[in-house]
Amino acid sequence: MKRKSSRHEKNQRGRGDTSSASPLLSASALSRSTIIIGLVSLLGDISSEMIYPILPVFITQTLRAPATAVGLIEGIAVGSASIVSGVSGWISDRIRRRKPVAFAGYALTALSRPMIAFASVWPVVLGARFADRFGKGIRTSPRDALLAETSAAKDRGRSFGFERAMDSAGAVLGPLIGLALVSWVGLQARQIFLVSAIPATLASLLILSVRERRSDIVGGLPNIRLSIAGTTRDYKRLLIVVGVFGLANSANAFLILRAEQLGLTTGATILAYALFNAVASIASMPAGAASDRIGRRNLLIAGYAIYALSYAGFAFASASWLVWPLFALYGFFPALTDGVSKALAVDTAGKSGRATALGVYFAVVGITEIAASSIGGILWDKIDSRATFYFGAAVSSAAVVLSFALLPRRQVN
Repeated sequence: MKRKSSRHEKNQRGRGDTSSASPLLSASALSRSTIIIGLVSLLGDISSEMIYPILPVFITQTLRAPATAVGLIEGIAVGSASIVSGVSGWISDRIRRRKPVAFAGYALTALSRPMIAFASVWPVVLGARFADRFGKGIRTSPRDALLAETSAAKDRGRSFGFERAMDSAGAVLGPLIGLALVSWVGLQARQIFLVSAIPATLASLLILSVRERRSDIVGGLPNIRLSIAGTTRDYKRLLIVVGVFGLANSANAFLILRAEQLGLTTGATILAYALFNAVASIASMPAGAASDRIGRRNLLIAGYAIYALSYAGFAFASASWLVWPLFALYGFFPALTDGVSKALAVDTAGKSGRATALGVYFAVVGITEIAASSIGGILWDKIDSRATFYFGAAVSSAAVVLSFALLPRRQVN
């Protein structure tokens, strides 16, 4: 495998994906395509996170919807995006093209933004968020497969970590831009929803500049199907772990509502949410690189444990100042899990197509996230807001135990 990776790296340098001429880029630096994909993720998340911190308040206060509706909207939106990734990944492997499929997803997200701006009832927001995240679902698997195929195996965790870091950086800038538009420019929520279409459009155009070569595509079995056929036992075990944890992983919208419930103003809540994303951005790339050296499992377990501690903290919190350290702690969760778990899915894909393996992985994530957010909203409305967080802490703790028992100590390159 090492000899094969070396030939691949030489081919990449010959094609211009890395630049040995620049003093800023060594032979082991990130490829040109990786950097472009990172910038695409940056713009895409700026667009998404401009609206995300104000969306739960818009739904519950402007549209007068209950917390159950927030859970339903975000669960279906985020979950369906992951499920669609399974289909788009399969299509990408079948046609042996990544970029056109990814572009279609980014373009749909940009087109869906105005729907939220003109919503007058929460079911319209549900439809708009579904369209928005449907676009995300279309693009995610082919984009991540493209990222894997333009990265050497020894640097795969680092490349995914870079993409996650850029995504998280966008998640920091997005809320801050949104806050500036509210506080300094005086825009209303509906106007911000419209402005968010601009970076989404730029992201869809930028993905077209990625260099894609069909000879690089790992498409899997000749008669590829949307299934786990050809994957390894470790991949199947990963799906079990991810599925259990997914039942705990309710929408971040509940954290925003909990922060306001504890007494934070809307502006302070947006800043606290930006702090969460800042921590995630700073820690993502080091976490991805560390997973290349010490193995994915340990990082994933640490991330799940931090999730459990954070949710327990939000359940027990009784003062508004506690929101700040809890959001900071929570920021380590996506840094230690998002890129690492996707890299582990690629590592253990076996003979299955990479985009298909990622797609099935995202489908499991999506189905469980729909359930988690729906359960979270019901617990919030029917029992107490703290019940949502107690449930998340308990189930994620169970996922930690399963990870120790089922996941491989070292990844397979």
